[in-house]
Amino acid sequence: MPEKKQKRKSSQDSKVRFSIGFKLVTIITILMLLSLGAITVLVSIMVSQDVRVTAEDNNFTVNQRSAAEAEANLSTIRSNALVLLETISAAGPDFSRQAAGFFFERNQDIAGLAVVTADGTLAPEMYFVNDRFFFSREIEPEIAQTYIAKRHEEPKLAAAGETLLLNGAPDFGVPVLVLFFPWQGETAGIIFFSPEKLADAFGTGTNMSYMINGEGDILVHAENELIMAGANTSNQPFIRTMWENPEQRVQTLYTDESEVRYFGAFTKLDTINAAVVTSIEYNVVFEGIAATTRRNGYLSAAVLFISVLLIWFFSKSISEPLRRLSEAAQKIESGTFEVELKSKSRDEIGLLTNSFRRMSTALSIFGRFTNREIAVRAMRGQIKPGGRPKNATIFFSDIRGFTEKCENFTKEFGDDASDRIVHWLNKYLHRMVDCVEKTGGVVDKFIGDAVMAHWGTAYSAGSPEEDAYNCVKAALMMRFALMEMNEERREDDPGNPPIHIGCGINSGIVTAGQIGSDARMEYTVIGDPVNLASRAEALNKPLGTDILITEDTWNLIGNLLITEEMPPVQVKGKENPIRMFAVVNCRTPEGKTQKDPVTLAQVRKMLGIDEVDVSKANINKEEKKYQIGK
Repeated sequence: MPEKKQKRKSSQDSKVRFSIGFKLVTIITILMLLSLGAITVLVSIMVSQDVRVTAEDNNFTVNQRSAAEAEANLSTIRSNALVLLETISAAGPDFSRQAAGFFFERNQDIAGLAVVTADGTLAPEMYFVNDRFFFSREIEPEIAQTYIAKRHEEPKLAAAGETLLLNGAPDFGVPVLVLFFPWQGETAGIIFFSPEKLADAFGTGTNMSYMINGEGDILVHAENELIMAGANTSNQPFIRTMWENPEQRVQTLYTDESEVRYFGAFTKLDTINAAVVTSIEYNVVFEGIAATTRRNGYLSAAVLFISVLLIWFFSKSISEPLRRLSEAAQKIESGTFEVELKSKSRDEIGLLTNSFRRMSTALSIFGRFTNREIAVRAMRGQIKPGGRPKNATIFFSDIRGFTEKCENFTKEFGDDASDRIVHWLNKYLHRMVDCVEKTGGVVDKFIGDAVMAHWGTAYSAGSPEEDAYNCVKAALMMRFALMEMNEERREDDPGNPPIHIGCGINSGIVTAGQIGSDARMEYTVIGDPVNLASRAEALNKPLGTDILITEDTWNLIGNLLITEEMPPVQVKGKENPIRMFAVVNCRTPEGKTQKDPVTLAQVRKMLGIDEVDVSKANINKEEKKYQIGK
């Protein structure tokens, strides 16, 4: 909890609530918005009402004109058909085909005529089709007769005196309207015709007109897909309200299913149970006002932008240098000591910037001689003075034959050997440290060519198992990093010899803390698990391995690794021998390929390690590193 409070306090202290530029920009913005906003509101209020009245009148006018043209076209079609039927009825069947052909020549939009009884029985002598109509649309003339056979209710209503208009497009496959009307006695006449002339009469534009019948079926519409699909509008509240209204002509404002508002006009036809609907989208009506409002907004934005620019250039001579200094301070606080600062002025801010830059350079140099992450955490109070028990995993690594390699440097390069050794060693340590840090470990110290690191101390991945697994992953990453580095090296190259290492890993409870004096402190770990990890590292050479883990680590994550057990080690001060395991690989290593080893023998072959008979290895005796001269 104290750590979270420290982070929150640091975050709050690093924020500027109201900068100088922000205050000036805010004042100008408020004044501009109030003045121009008031003008826009007044214009909208005064003009909107007039525009609405004009739009409604125009929509109503378009609707009446479309309804009148529709009624005239329907009346003409019906009148022409009646003339033909009466002529044929008076002249007899011998004259019928010639009269029908003459009629279809002058009325090519009519597909056919028929007379049926009230029960739907077709009178063959009074059934005529326009073959040209059907053939030009690539449909069979028999469709008309099939359509009549399916209709039972309409002939009865028409014979009783009603005039009905239906959409036949779903049955015919092309736009066709079917008109049922009363004929002589108890019979009904039927006209099949194309709605193209009606559609042309409705026209196109911002005011959209369409025709429906009493059942709500769309008969004529600019969108042909609706006609072909047999779309119905009876479920629309606007349409239901119009039909229920006793008025012949109605104008209203309604909202459709998609929540779009429209001005709608509705005119019922006098001679047929149908109506013409004309609508225009509400937003289209007020588009002019909206455009004026947008132009005012653009003008306001331009004026505001120019004002903000002037204020910004005035204030940034102070706020910008301060902001850069604040960002640099935050980077230093987070552990990034390398910051770039340039002074562009010779005033007090320029003097402060130069001083800050010199401080940054000094901190950057200092950061190379200590663990930067630990120092930053200690500065933030995340690492308290004193020791703390930690369930950690300890890592040691050492370069095999380092002393011999250094002697070869000296023999080959003489006085330049020291510089070459440091360059060679630093290149190696850079890659090793990168593996530690990528897996969340802490580099404790460099002991010559040896590296000591630990996981689960200053910070943890969440559990001892995860920390231990991350440590082993780091060791495996080191193995493959060295293989990449050694591909460019030769065994006989004294200036850049290959590097082979041994890694020892152990897990357990250690004491972690800042150890040292008031003048020099170091964050490190002490305890028996540390000593055992160092001992495990030393056993790699006699056992012919490169990564050894103790049974404490194996007990945590052995199920996640491919390992081979080595002979147990008798450690001084412990009653029972310690089991040791050579790490071959992870069971599910990231980026696994067929070349990844699955046995210790494959690891030895891959790294060039000689086969060892571990049963004869003397692992319980300290490695003999010195020999007293005679």
